[in-house]
Amino acid sequence: MRPVIGITVSFEEPDPQRALFRGKPLQYLEVGMLAAVRASGATPILLPALGDDEAAHDLVACCDGLLLSGGTDVAPQSYGQVPLDPAWSGDIERDLYECALLHAALSAGKPVLGICRGCQLLSVAHGGTMFQDIATQCEGAVPHRDPDVYDRLEHDVEVVDATRLARVLGAGMRRINTVHHQAIRDVGSTLRVSARATDG
Repeated sequence: MRPVIGITVSFEEPDPQRALFRGKPLQYLEVGMLAAVRASGATPILLPALGDDEAAHDLVACCDGLLLSGGTDVAPQSYGQVPLDPAWSGDIERDLYECALLHAALSAGKPVLGICRGCQLLSVAHGGTMFQDIATQCEGAVPHRDPDVYDRLEHDVEVVDATRLARVLGAGMRRINTVHHQAIRDVGSTLRVSARATDG
């Protein structure tokens, strides 16, 4: 039997302009994530936000591992800041939902992988902080976001020697795709950096 990987979802508020489900809040996931988990040999399941810690523990109990998916910004209030721009206010409800799942998974000793926003949330949940906008806060940064090419934009990262990632990929430079406009500033306590972009 394949291992079951629970994947966090994105939220969308009711929108009267939407073609379907106009007045309804939605929880969803981009299907490429499901396909990637399936291709890795696991069975993906979506973990809905049910609004309480008990539900988070129940959902995680059904999984062999947790994948914190990408999506909207981590809310600055989750790391003790205020938004520098209203567009960067993030999604505090999603932060709370994912932190509940993360704590349930860690307390159960289950592996956790964070992708994009999920990696950032993993750091914030351990006391880390964020650059709210790479382009305006990180002088000399390489481009990390381009709406014309979206997830085909790439940059280099250096995989740190003597890490789990280095054991899988080997240490040294690797090319990755990116759609970030935020970045981890201070890494959360107890966490170790496995790879770093060449601009920091």
